[in-house]
Amino acid sequence: MNITWEALTIDAADPVELAHWWAETLGWHVVEADPAGTQVENSSGGSPSLFFIPVSDHKVTKNRLHLDVLAEDYAGAVEGLMARGAQRVDIGQPKDAGWVVMQVPEGNEFCVLEPTDEQARCNSP
Repeated sequence: MNITWEALTIDAADPVELAHWWAETLGWHVVEADPAGTQVENSSGGSPSLFFIPVSDHKVTKNRLHLDVLAEDYAGAVEGLMARGAQRVDIGQPKDAGWVVMQVPEGNEFCVLEPTDEQARCNSP
């Protein structure tokens, strides 16, 4: 069986706005801004992509799935995301955790990871 991960679909009150928020955050681009569903791809155009669909109900509990993003400039990334409307969230994570839990302006959680020595070695050219 050959299965390929194509996209992660994310519920959104405003799919176009949230898609643009994530595209800017990741340095990706919006393929087509459509309120019925908006796709965001990485610059190479390869999979996986993010697909945002409209929902009328508001988020009530913690996500069962969330994105983890890695930032070379961890503190600067957190500060920049907060300036764009993200908020830090305390869900009981340890104070010395190597990540920060945040929420996008619509309330979905995601984590910003601090690079470790191992990740730095894996991501270096």
